[in-house]
Amino acid sequence: MRYDLDDLRLFLAIVSEGSITAGARRMHLSLPSASARVRALEHHAGVELLVRGRRGVRPTPAGTTLARHAHEVLDRTARLDSAVASYTRSPTARLTLLSGSSAMHRLVPQALVSFLRAHPDVDVTVRESRTPHTVRMLADGEADLGVVVDDDARDCGLDLEALGDDSLVVIGQSGGILAGRSAVSYGEVAEHPLVGLDAESALHRWIDEHLGPHAPAARYRTTVADLNVLIALATAGVGLAVVPRRALDTGRPLDVCELRDPWASRHLLLAWGVKDRPASATALAEHLRQAARPEPVAPGQCFAAVADRQ
Repeated sequence: MRYDLDDLRLFLAIVSEGSITAGARRMHLSLPSASARVRALEHHAGVELLVRGRRGVRPTPAGTTLARHAHEVLDRTARLDSAVASYTRSPTARLTLLSGSSAMHRLVPQALVSFLRAHPDVDVTVRESRTPHTVRMLADGEADLGVVVDDDARDCGLDLEALGDDSLVVIGQSGGILAGRSAVSYGEVAEHPLVGLDAESALHRWIDEHLGPHAPAARYRTTVADLNVLIALATAGVGLAVVPRRALDTGRPLDVCELRDPWASRHLLLAWGVKDRPASATALAEHLRQAARPEPVAPGQCFAAVADRQ
């Protein structure tokens, strides 16, 4: 059996209004046209759908069932129309960019500043998102671009390109326990008090997942929500911290050591959604590439010493 969507809309309007006349008016139809459509719908269904009376109409049990399913059909049709329409938007429509917390610290803000200044007619929605969720959003056509971590994005089926190094390092107060060291293992780091990001943050969860169940127990003096605050705490000597190297500012006086653990070596990738690529998305991707270009500080260098040489 096939149902016309306009007939279903009319039927729902009639049931809602309790009157064929009122339902026809709501659908901008004449009364004879609306009545004919209802009769055709009943003939098609093979059963009466409305009980007609002097004060209006009410649905029969079959009509009530039809109305309930018609609501579902029209709702799903609206969602289908919206999903398909997202592929035919104008080049200046709002873009959606997803990124993990590492790139959100410096890379994404820098790219946004230059892009939004250069493209005043384009708006961008930016959301922090872990790589697995970003991949799903891109694959479902719900985002345009994503900045993801290579380990979690392998074999995802999306178009990917290298964006830059995002290796993790351990930082501490200048001249502190890391002084003179170029590299340490996480096991050594965990022997000292730490400061870290909140347990639900993308970086904290990523580290926990890669450490595994047999990782040494670490003492966190405190956890915070912001990477800037975390780096400030480590710089002040509150505790050591594991952070992305690219998040560090060479103006801060602190010691930086490479982590020897294999999981600490990672890279950022630029991931494309499955939608058609408007010119604005291509332009935003170029600004992300530009923002990712600065070379990171070499592991083991103390930022205070770097600043003194500049």
